[in-house]
Amino acid sequence: MLEGVRRRVLEARRRLDTIERQRSRGARRWLAETSNLTHASVLLFVPLLIGVVTLLSNELQIVSFLLFPPLASGTYTLFAEPEGRYASPRKFVGGLSLGAFCGWMAIEFTALLTDTGPSGQWQVHAWAAALAILLAGAFTWAFDLEVPSAFSTALLVLLTDPGTFVRVAGVAVSTSVVYVATVAVSTSLVAGVFVVWRHEFYERRSRYLYSTTQADDHVLVPMRGDAEAQTAMFGARIAAAHDAGKVVLLDVVDDEAVAAAAERLLEERDVDLSGDAPEAADDPDVRDAAERSAADEAAAKLERRAARIETRVGVPCEVVVAVEGPMTAPSILDAARDANCDLVVTPLERESDETPTRFVRELFRSDIDAVAFDSKSERTEWKRIMVPVRTAGSLAHAMVDYGQRLAGRTGTVSVATCIGDERSRRTAESMLANLTETADTRCETRVSRSSLAEFIERNQSHYDLVVFGARERGTRFNVPEAFDWASDVDTDVAIVHTR
Repeated sequence: MLEGVRRRVLEARRRLDTIERQRSRGARRWLAETSNLTHASVLLFVPLLIGVVTLLSNELQIVSFLLFPPLASGTYTLFAEPEGRYASPRKFVGGLSLGAFCGWMAIEFTALLTDTGPSGQWQVHAWAAALAILLAGAFTWAFDLEVPSAFSTALLVLLTDPGTFVRVAGVAVSTSVVYVATVAVSTSLVAGVFVVWRHEFYERRSRYLYSTTQADDHVLVPMRGDAEAQTAMFGARIAAAHDAGKVVLLDVVDDEAVAAAAERLLEERDVDLSGDAPEAADDPDVRDAAERSAADEAAAKLERRAARIETRVGVPCEVVVAVEGPMTAPSILDAARDANCDLVVTPLERESDETPTRFVRELFRSDIDAVAFDSKSERTEWKRIMVPVRTAGSLAHAMVDYGQRLAGRTGTVSVATCIGDERSRRTAESMLANLTETADTRCETRVSRSSLAEFIERNQSHYDLVVFGARERGTRFNVPEAFDWASDVDTDVAIVHTR
């Protein structure tokens, strides 16, 4: 009974771990889209930073609440568009501080010209407001510090009373001057947090959010089909992009190879193949010797191929030969786990109706990343790569990552998307920019009004490789479009599927 309870507890724990991994993976995929990441950062940092400034104001009792509106809007601008026009710590701190300083100058200048002003606590002189905006616009333009929030600080400082003084470190200081100083200090605090966030996380988000950029450097390539040489070189170039990369070439000695080796052994022993061959071939000693001979022959072939890969690509290459019947997807996945590989690159195989074979479907359903490579030529180097995408999710980032690995420093990756009307162009361009800004190689972005099929047909001749993505719907494998496009493309094709 206790054993049964223990099994149920372990099973429940495994299910909870699986659910937790799925939720974690889903959260990472959601954050992989840059717009979601910036929105999440806004929800985290804007309330946190405003709360810190409020805490300081309550403790010091010198920070005016009039500081908060421009500070909140400016902080939002920084984190919501970290690569935008106004996402500059210099502009943020200098613009808001200079705006407040111009407002203070307007107060003092207006006081010299007029002895009367509007009555009421929250009323300011019209000339002071106009002069504050004029000075803020002129100075921020001259110093290239134009930010929208600068006009807010220039106006809000007018609500402070220059005739009221507070003591700071034992010195009486006008509240208008205190406002200018607190603007400079508070914006500097926010800018410091923003600089650390952008440099340590946002600009390096591929390291934390896009698993393929730091993983998928141990590549397993099963030797299958007629394009095994091109597929092995394809996998090697993906692995070579990382310093810790390696390639594992896998071959399986099947019954046919063992039978051929047994026949050669019997010929060498002068056994009459027409008479006693069947009985002799079933002998355990002959069988073992044939398996060893077939394995040695396959290993020698793989070693020669591995040597060529290491010479041309410069990536460590290992060989694995198994004697276990036909090469199936479960055996490939087990071999990948045993060899500590996190990516399987396999030749693209289709049924007679152009659908993916069961072998490919099972690989793409697994928890290991997979790439199906369709070689249409003898090419073993890919420098001009097209990556058509629809959204900026984790799969799109993986496609761009593989593209830049293959292109290297001297190649070019063209990331393209298609839109239905011109109203979607700006959104599409922003999405492509988010995808390519983390890439190290040369990237170009293309937005087309035509359909994806038409775009690929017109432009495929200019590229060495087209990278498609295999999408999932729930837990089901669904890549009919990718395989249809791969069949119609005349250049080499890679179909990427990530876990």
